Amino acid sequence: MSLYTAQEIMDIIPHRYPFLLIDTIEELEPGTRALGRKCVSVNEPFFQGHFPGNPVMPGVLIIEALAQVGAVAMLSQPDFKGRTAYFAGIDKARFRQKVVPGDVLLLETEIIKVKGPVGVGRAVAKVGDKVAAQAELTFSIG
Repeated sequence: MSLYTAQEIMDIIPHRYPFLLIDTIEELEPGTRALGRKCVSVNEPFFQGHFPGNPVMPGVLIIEALAQVGAVAMLSQPDFKGRTAYFAGIDKARFRQKVVPGDVLLLETEIIKVKGPVGVGRAVAKVGDKVAAQAELTFSIG
């Protein structure tokens, strides 16, 4: 059972189709960490142009999905409720394996530092037990 559905996620972050890239939030520790899930479907709009005939989820969208999970973690804190989390930086990004239709991405972002309205998260996307992508993401709350 999911903690938050896509509809409930949209109450926290402003993203909408086709740019809402997380389906559910499975675990949440406000201001500390969140675990989300993305079921990758062959019907995703980005597959039309990203390697037609050999669909691969773009790495930047995996990073964006991780950032959306981090935004849910940050914006679930009472101090930041109703605000927007903006990307302020991406560091140490690594892409370890392809993500293809039928994969289920587990997206975990742990907030490792917060100073005022700026936070840094350690983010890891996995398919099963294999790391697909990882990065350090910096958020600025506006």
